[in-house]
Amino acid sequence: MVRTPLTPLERERGRFLGELLRAARGARSMTEVAAAAGISAETLRKIETGRAPTPAFFTVAALASALGLAMDDVAARCAAVTVPEAALTVAETEEDRPTAAA
Repeated sequence: MVRTPLTPLERERGRFLGELLRAARGARSMTEVAAAAGISAETLRKIETGRAPTPAFFTVAALASALGLAMDDVAARCAAVTVPEAALTVAETEEDRPTAAA
């Protein structure tokens, strides 16, 4: 199966999700939270660092539950993320530019 490349927005939302989960984890160990969510510490590490920017829904739900976060809050906060202009590729910025009239 070939996976389509992630967009800058998807990567930015994944980075934000990782930061959100890391902040919610606080002083708890990665191993403790991962075990409570039923995932490996390595999976949690990848999500927190943005190396796994699009984790499965049930993984996010399990982490939210283990961290005491409401899924609707996590979803709303991630949906509000936008991409900094500098992260867009040349092709993406040129798509939005008006073309010269003939």
